[in-house]
Amino acid sequence: MEPTWQYQLRITVSPELANDLRTDPAGASHTALRNVLRQHNATLKCQFDAFADYVSEAEKQGLENYPLYQWTRQTIENPEKKAKYLQSFTVYVDGDEIYGKEIADVMEAELTSLVSDDGIKSVARFDTNPANNPQPPRR
Repeated sequence: MEPTWQYQLRITVSPELANDLRTDPAGASHTALRNVLRQHNATLKCQFDAFADYVSEAEKQGLENYPLYQWTRQTIENPEKKAKYLQSFTVYVDGDEIYGKEIADVMEAELTSLVSDDGIKSVARFDTNPANNPQPPRR
């Protein structure tokens, strides 16, 4: 039996849309995006904010249980990477950051149709197959 992978979608947006989405992850400032998200009970989370939350939680709870702490902290402190991740948003469906192929396929097609000059630059798809993902850096 083949493993069942889970998927995650991310969108990259313009700096202007990124500012709007960071304050309103339901996407009210971009009607078509808001409609896609609403249809699938989805929200967005800024990658930079997710990284900053991880660092903050690690510092409160103790670094020993957060193997990506150093890498994540260095990432959010790097101005070039900060600019990149401020424009990258993870799509959460029903509150989950990974979900089945069927919903990923439908949402990817719908989000890709929104790529244009008015804010959404690209859509990326990731899966949970370890062969397709970089492994955590060694300490």
